[in-house]
Amino acid sequence: MSAGTLLRHRADHARYPDARSVIIAAWAVPVLIVGQFAMVAVVPVTVVLVGTLCKARLRSLRPWAVTLAAAYAVPLGIWILRPDGAQSLSKDMHPVLAGVIVAASLAVAGVYQLRRRR
Repeated sequence: MSAGTLLRHRADHARYPDARSVIIAAWAVPVLIVGQFAMVAVVPVTVVLVGTLCKARLRSLRPWAVTLAAAYAVPLGIWILRPDGAQSLSKDMHPVLAGVIVAASLAVAGVYQLRRRR
């Protein structure tokens, strides 16, 4: 890592110090969904949603965070409301819904990276 890269990284962190937890959580969601830990993914989804709603600097991520939370809430709601649901959310979730959640989470991280470079 060169000195210029390190200084640029520190300048970005000084400009967006509160974004780190939100972006780490956004990257954790696809890992947990693909790794069949969908119920545990409620924690990073909540961190992304609350972080973007509470922090003014992350205002541009709010529509994407709400989309992520809504995409996650659909299979969670179906799993809770079904009387004959599977033992885990991962087994009960349709693969298309899992793909939508992963895509929404990657969109949050991608939009952040695009906004940061401007």
